[in-house]
Amino acid sequence: MTSPDPAPKLAPTQGAKLPETAVAAALMCLAVTLFSCLDASAKFLITRYDLPTVQVTWMRFVGQFIGLLVLVPVFGGLSLPRLLKTQNLKLQLIRSLLMAATTVFNFLALKTLRLDQTTTIFFLGPLVVALLAGPTLGEWIGWRRLIAILVGFLGILIAVRPGLIMLSAGLGYAFLAMLAFSLFMLLTRHMAGKDPRMVTLFYSMVAGVILGAPIALSAWVMPVDTLSVVLLGCLGVFGGVGHYLFILAYERAPASTIAPFLYLQLVSMVALGFFVFSDLPDRWTLLGSAIVIASGLYMFHRERVHSGM
Repeated sequence: MTSPDPAPKLAPTQGAKLPETAVAAALMCLAVTLFSCLDASAKFLITRYDLPTVQVTWMRFVGQFIGLLVLVPVFGGLSLPRLLKTQNLKLQLIRSLLMAATTVFNFLALKTLRLDQTTTIFFLGPLVVALLAGPTLGEWIGWRRLIAILVGFLGILIAVRPGLIMLSAGLGYAFLAMLAFSLFMLLTRHMAGKDPRMVTLFYSMVAGVILGAPIALSAWVMPVDTLSVVLLGCLGVFGGVGHYLFILAYERAPASTIAPFLYLQLVSMVALGFFVFSDLPDRWTLLGSAIVIASGLYMFHRERVHSGM
């Protein structure tokens, strides 16, 4: 799973208009479906075509990077020199490295785990962000949300059953991807408003494109048929369009209103896992996922109460 940049929160309102909220929800659902297609395509290329993980990762970044360079001057009103101008280059590059690490670890996890398993572990990310926001950003949480976080961790333990099944490298990679993305989200929140959104989106791709190039090209394996070529080309499309729709969704409704729709990604992941890989989640994964999702929804509810929305 390659999740997008968290968009800045909208100012508290009495509630978005129903049509705008409906559009925002639809955009969010489409965005997370595209992210599921990204992960499913990456897993297919890595497991069925035996393409190197670094090659698939690099093509994901290159595709989105090229699309960004082409479309931003048209729709974003920013030229390439303006995309390079940032208030804090060091933090942007650290954030870019975290995005690259998130993608690499996620794709490595997908080699051995089902799509629904990696998604369930990734859903722990917002809870970890809430837990770490206190010591890193001074955004301390109350005891109710702390309990919700602990319950979310319990859900993950139920889903992966570390005492009942052998811990695999895939689980380790999935947790590393989740932790890297949590740090990515914290840094994004810290930098919110310091650079234009498109500049931040541009720098998200830099580390993956530049640092991944020599490694990916040295390990390059030529695609063997049209399907593999098409899927490699679609990686950036799925990620880039998903990012763009995600941003549009947050521009049309408050974060607390549409964020719960993020959890619909589990539905698309399960569907793709079944139709593409003949995988179905077991009852423990479903139970653990339900607990994690319930914890996340409660966190969103408490955020709305705390903000007076």
